[in-house]
Amino acid sequence: MQGEAALARLGDGARESAPYRGMVRTALGIIQEEGFLKLWQGVTPAIYRHVVYSGGRMVTYEHLREVVFGKSEDEHYPLWKSVIGGMMAGVIGQFLANPTDLVKVQMQMEGKRKLEGKPLRFRGVHHAFAKILAEGGIRGLWAGWVPNIQRAALVNMGDLTTYDTVKHYLVLNTPLEDNIMTHGLSSLCSGLVASILGTPADVIKSRIMNQPRDKQGRGLLYKSSTDCLIQAVQGEGFMSLYKGFLPSWLRMTPWSMVFWLTYEKIREMSGVSPF
Repeated sequence: MQGEAALARLGDGARESAPYRGMVRTALGIIQEEGFLKLWQGVTPAIYRHVVYSGGRMVTYEHLREVVFGKSEDEHYPLWKSVIGGMMAGVIGQFLANPTDLVKVQMQMEGKRKLEGKPLRFRGVHHAFAKILAEGGIRGLWAGWVPNIQRAALVNMGDLTTYDTVKHYLVLNTPLEDNIMTHGLSSLCSGLVASILGTPADVIKSRIMNQPRDKQGRGLLYKSSTDCLIQAVQGEGFMSLYKGFLPSWLRMTPWSMVFWLTYEKIREMSGVSPF
């Protein structure tokens, strides 16, 4: 969110005066200015989101793989089918979870508003849901859903597709068996690819979801995700789309590893075949 060029249109005072600080200085700044626990700002709606998002995407992907596309008996599954399945799973899961993601993003930006001397918008998660619903109606909870599902499609193409493809390649073409080592290597690859594909869409999604809006709920900075993309590249350069890549990767990789190792273990304990 730092250095957002489009904010200049709202007036000289709207654009932040603080220089871009990078991941470590940003983290230290949050701790010094707001407190250590603020690093977990928005964790409650983030958990709500993953209950819906992860459940939706996993059920959708496996249904597409096993029923719609039909994985062959020799475990061969074409990459193009995996790509389509991953993207569709991400779209469906994220669309269902959009309200919780909207609340998470807006709550995480409360610290910035406080530092700028602006009044805080929310007292908590449930107040945030109620306020957004009161001001924008049901449609307001799905603000920014288009760039959100675009991001989810790219992230899941990286995460689900990469994990599924790498894991089965290792099992079928190397001495490695379907065990924790294979799961760990596959999840490391999926976390990296998901970060590379998803960071540009994450920048656009966060800016659209957090932009100021008029009384009708229309954004004041961007007309669409394409408009946001063009403004970011023209005003800040192409690499602005990869702002936050390092923390995104440092978040995505351990998250991917914990998720996949846990998921595979739960399947094993439940007597279900490996993913």
